[in-house]
Amino acid sequence: MEERLQKILSRAGYGSRRACEELISKGRVMVNGRLATLGMKADPGTDRIEVNGKLVGAAEALQYIALYKPRNVISASQPQDERDTVRDLVEVPGTLYPVGRLDVDSEGLILMTNDGALTNRLTHPRYEHEKEYRVLVASRPDEKQLAAWQGGVVLEDGYRTQPAKVRVTSTKGKGAWMQVILTEGRKRQIREMGRLTGLPVVRIIRVRIGSLRLGNLKPKEWRHLTPDEVAELKGEPTGQRQPKKENRTGRSQNKKDYRPTRKEPRKRK
Repeated sequence: MEERLQKILSRAGYGSRRACEELISKGRVMVNGRLATLGMKADPGTDRIEVNGKLVGAAEALQYIALYKPRNVISASQPQDERDTVRDLVEVPGTLYPVGRLDVDSEGLILMTNDGALTNRLTHPRYEHEKEYRVLVASRPDEKQLAAWQGGVVLEDGYRTQPAKVRVTSTKGKGAWMQVILTEGRKRQIREMGRLTGLPVVRIIRVRIGSLRLGNLKPKEWRHLTPDEVAELKGEPTGQRQPKKENRTGRSQNKKDYRPTRKEPRKRK
């Protein structure tokens, strides 16, 4: 049965449908030896589909993993330079790519999956999924600065950020920790909001994506999502299962569902 090519690629683990459309438009996809074009349909059961010269096989089993991305790790599935990527930190076979990217200087929750439909749901602007951050700024914000973050800041390109939920949660020396909840994710948005309002950002930790929380994970640690967590992210009814108990280090007591990583950075040739 023929389907849109980007749908086939997404189901096979090549990213969201938008990401797969980019693969097609960049000339990296072939169907039966011919260059694929946007809008093309194919039958995965009979047609030979290749991405970057590699034959697209059967769809992989879907995987969902919560990872604590540390600073100086790139939010990418493929290496771009000598630095580690988030994919290097999750030692499981198959295709995985990050949902909800963080810049290299930021840390916290990243969802790793091969579910293209969920990726689209969590990243498309129309769904307005919340992303929550703990943000340390170098000075204590006044009411005017908080109001600017809450109402929207005009960035240098003229774009006004969407209203955000912002409040001070504690002080630290001359600075302060803030809770920041956004429904959008422009590149380096929080750091730019801080710079433009006189609140230099020292540290950013993402603690939530939609209904998924970072919990007790530590930098470089990861775990599989529970069925209920996946269902909540998809907006589906949950089975009301009891959450797995975690010990004080954040490690799941079910070893199959948790794989902390503490390996040294990869040396690339």
